[in-house]
Amino acid sequence: MTGPAPAAKVNLSELLENSAIGPLQIRVFVLCMICLIMDGFDVQAMGYAGPALVADWGIGRPALGPVFAAANFGVLVGSLLFTMLADVIGRRPVIIWATLFFSVMTIATGFAQNIEQLYLLRFISGLGLGCIVPNATALVGEFSPKRSRVTLTMGITVGFTAGAAIGGFVALWLIPLFGWRSVFFVGGAVPLVIAIAMFFSLPESLQFLAVRRTRLDMLAYWLKKLDPSMQVNASTEFVSNEKAHRGVPIVHLFREGRSKVTVLLWIVYFMNLLNLYSLSNWIPTVFTGMGYSQNAALLAGTLLQVGGTIGTYGLAWIIARKGFVPVLVWTFAIAAVSIAFIGQPGLSFAAVATVVFIAGWCIVGGQPGLNTLAATYYPTALRSTGVGAGLGFGRLGAIIGPYAGGVLLAQQWTPQQLFWTAAVPAGISAVVMLVLLGVLGGDMGRRAGSERAAGAPEPAPLAH
Repeated sequence: MTGPAPAAKVNLSELLENSAIGPLQIRVFVLCMICLIMDGFDVQAMGYAGPALVADWGIGRPALGPVFAAANFGVLVGSLLFTMLADVIGRRPVIIWATLFFSVMTIATGFAQNIEQLYLLRFISGLGLGCIVPNATALVGEFSPKRSRVTLTMGITVGFTAGAAIGGFVALWLIPLFGWRSVFFVGGAVPLVIAIAMFFSLPESLQFLAVRRTRLDMLAYWLKKLDPSMQVNASTEFVSNEKAHRGVPIVHLFREGRSKVTVLLWIVYFMNLLNLYSLSNWIPTVFTGMGYSQNAALLAGTLLQVGGTIGTYGLAWIIARKGFVPVLVWTFAIAAVSIAFIGQPGLSFAAVATVVFIAGWCIVGGQPGLNTLAATYYPTALRSTGVGAGLGFGRLGAIIGPYAGGVLLAQQWTPQQLFWTAAVPAGISAVVMLVLLGVLGGDMGRRAGSERAAGAPEPAPLAH
């Protein structure tokens, strides 16, 4: 008795978009989630360690500005270079090696003896940290069924925000017992274990393998893991609703009608990451200068991330029903108002903490929404590059914001002035998202679907 005949043709796009969530997808989601948690933990670690480091080394608070900026400059370079590499060689090797790299460099940061060493080590760490979000976002999206892709992608990539929030609680526990260096030792040791687990268990994107016409043996292997009942052999033809792009991937972000959307997305990335990293890095330090205790200041910084973690799930639920762009317009408008209130004099800590939580919901929680919008808009062959380039350009804001915060603190700006200024980029983000809604049109503004972005309405044969 013979088994079922091998499939003559397999459409990868339709298979993945309509598949049930099984053990392989769950494995991808869990590994990416854990990796994103530690990425967020390590990116934010300096913000939490900052007040204790300032006290330990006897330096002024503005001295941390260049250190914050150095880490974000490293993330910028990593986002641009290594996400393009991932669209050429695959998501899997880039995620694994980047995780291994940033774990080692984070541990090394804990041994820094002066500001100059800290500056260099945070820059080098950033090279690896910048690879994780765009590639994990792409990989999760490419293993998610179409009906639940937005919810799953935003829900899992919230791991970055959750990691930043967890970092606050871990810092509250570690620093009084073991000092600020312990934050980096813990933040570097855990990703080492994650990298080993991913080496043995993380699959490559099936759509990437098909679109790039590479490693068809690996494609067949993971297809069997996805659907054990599927029979394929050397004669099976794999097709996809997308096409490969030759040349430098970032150039294609400005082709086939994508240029306006790319520019508008980059502006919002810039403004939101300027806000996100200014608030994340400086809230604990500014709050200590406002007279709050170190624990209260760390709690305020943690509430920003907690608000972002909860906000991501709330926004994912709303976006799935109302669409990306309309929801993000209101999200950034509310962010502008809430940030402006953080530094208002005369507010109780409970009131300030509530406003910080709302700002976190909108700014920190809005970033996974923006990443998922980009991952949904760009096709498979450009997905890591699309998200990575947006994050890379946004890192210019992440560099400028914390550095400018240090300059303004040195000039004795009041908290009220600082937070009024920080509200402006959020207002600009809201306006740009409104323009983007007009560019994409009503239905496209809701979906930002990859079908249109792909520019390939008919399945194209990819390999035999």
